[in-house]
Amino acid sequence: MLYNKYIDHTLLKPEATQAQIEVLCNEAREYDFMSVCVNPSQIELCKKLLEGSDVVVCTVVGFPLGATLTSVKVFEAQEALRLGASEVDMVINIGALKEGRTQFVEDEIRAIKEAVGDKILKVIIETALLTKDEIVIASQLVVNAGADFVKTSTGFSTAGATVEHVALMKQTVGDKAQVKAAGGVRNTDDLKEMIAAGATRIGTSAGVKLMQGEKSEGGY
Repeated sequence: MLYNKYIDHTLLKPEATQAQIEVLCNEAREYDFMSVCVNPSQIELCKKLLEGSDVVVCTVVGFPLGATLTSVKVFEAQEALRLGASEVDMVINIGALKEGRTQFVEDEIRAIKEAVGDKILKVIIETALLTKDEIVIASQLVVNAGADFVKTSTGFSTAGATVEHVALMKQTVGDKAQVKAAGGVRNTDDLKEMIAAGATRIGTSAGVKLMQGEKSEGGY
């Protein structure tokens, strides 16, 4: 089975340089990954470097804390699309979810989905900070708001994706949304387990090593 189109080839570190982004895009071209996932300031460079390929540019909104204003997240998503992004991974307001302000969380996701229109919106719920019940609630809100994916993690919190959480998210959303696993997918066994649990997209900085059957020690 070919796994390349499951992979969002990711570099979100704050210290990432233009030279590293160029390597990322060259690798994505070579292995024909689904996307590169980068910070918004790198969208235009990636769009240029990937011209002529079918690798798309994915970016992040409200990243990594999710605690910015809804209006700022909406503007960030609109600007991302204007600059050439085809997919947006947003972070929910985790504190709002945990204190029971579910309508606020749902409305915010919906507002960003309206901003991206027919482009792909993935919603990061940061599973490491949630209880199982909260994971179910968050996944339901993603479906209610019309987003395309529920995503486990930013890769910058206390832990990344687990097979158990991916399975729970998939069980919750069914065929109404897809699931992206991110953080901690470091070898082909991890990759296969996440896909078997229901993930249709994998966010990882280890895409090349995964394609080569090697193990990565990286965090994302």
